[in-house]
Amino acid sequence: MRKVLIIDTSILCVWLKIPKMETCGAIPNQWDFERIDKLIEEEKSKSTTLVLPLATILETGNHIAQAGSRRYETAQDLAKIMIEAADEKSPWAAFTDQSVLWEAEGLKNLASEWPYLATQKISIGDATIKTVAEYYNKMGFEVEILTGDQGLKAYQPTTPPPAPRRRRNQT
Repeated sequence: MRKVLIIDTSILCVWLKIPKMETCGAIPNQWDFERIDKLIEEEKSKSTTLVLPLATILETGNHIAQAGSRRYETAQDLAKIMIEAADEKSPWAAFTDQSVLWEAEGLKNLASEWPYLATQKISIGDATIKTVAEYYNKMGFEVEILTGDQGLKAYQPTTPPPAPRRRRNQT
């Protein structure tokens, strides 16, 4: 089964080394640049596809714009990733794969689901990342949400075990 790794804002901010965002996640499961970079390199070596949700782009861009320094350089780093995703350059999934989620029906589904999620303190950005994860899961991928946010991680779809093969009756 092919695997996708969905990159959340918290992880991307650390990976891009946005000032004052050097770590994410709670101790003992804290993420820093070295841990993230090592995991992503390991996943790339396994041909895992990286997925960049729209919410991650927007939220990370907001953090970059508010950073005290290195805004231009960090924005260039994010822009490079965005272009690679737009061009479906390995290891990035084609950004257009997610476009169906932003059509009228997808937005209506989000509008219907999100108020309930908001009562659980799930942001609309995280709700869309959850939707992206479910989308890839339904397409038959093993899905991992790479995040420092345990609330979002809880919405990671489970991969069902493969169905057992039935043995033929030999008569």
